[in-house]
Amino acid sequence: MAARIALITGANKGIGFETAKQLGKPPHGATVLIGARDEARGREAADALRKQGIDAHAVVIDVTDQRSIEAAAAWIGEKFGRLDILINNAGIMDHRGEQAASGVSMATLRRTFDTNFFGLVAVTQAMLPLVRKSDGGRIVNLTSILGSIAEHADPNSPVYQAKFAAYDTSKAAVNMFTQHLAHELREMPIKVNAAHPGWVKTDMGGEGAPMELEDGAKTGVWLATLGADGPSGGFYHMQVHMRW
Repeated sequence: MAARIALITGANKGIGFETAKQLGKPPHGATVLIGARDEARGREAADALRKQGIDAHAVVIDVTDQRSIEAAAAWIGEKFGRLDILINNAGIMDHRGEQAASGVSMATLRRTFDTNFFGLVAVTQAMLPLVRKSDGGRIVNLTSILGSIAEHADPNSPVYQAKFAAYDTSKAAVNMFTQHLAHELREMPIKVNAAHPGWVKTDMGGEGAPMELEDGAKTGVWLATLGADGPSGGFYHMQVHMRW
């Protein structure tokens, strides 16, 4: 069987890099495409994975730049002819710009949505023709428990007081887009799911986070490698469906 071709955006570090490593190693043995805005950092990450015996290639892709997205899709199409796995991992949290809902600036909202939502949609739409050529495409959108309206509305939820207006609403939008796309593709052998990786020790999560990178990548890897009888249109953490 030919190796699965997997593109992970924002994969030169953090959860994206760990996801690429887990997908590239046995038992999955995927060919991993390291999506990164910075070409040098992408190549450095791909080189590090190749030293571990993983078939890794750097792909320059800035999710906020349509031309960059289209160029990446064209390169993948020419080199591989299809895409089996798309993991939309790239995301930001503007800690300096985050304010309460009544005070968050339009600039912060636009900057956050440009990467977390509009960029994710743009990449998905550009890559979808290649995913349709797979015999079992998988699309995984990295989201967060902070995008769950049910959790935010529940005084007993651990995130009830964790209100980040721009970030949270962008991830809620990702959840809705995931559901819509899964419904649209429900008659095809393509599965679309949202993954909450957990609170992980990354640049965004900080050193105080309780989860290590290895565990933070597990949900995305599981959804990327679902069998034909696996779910679609869900919101998961560690194989447990979460509240929308």
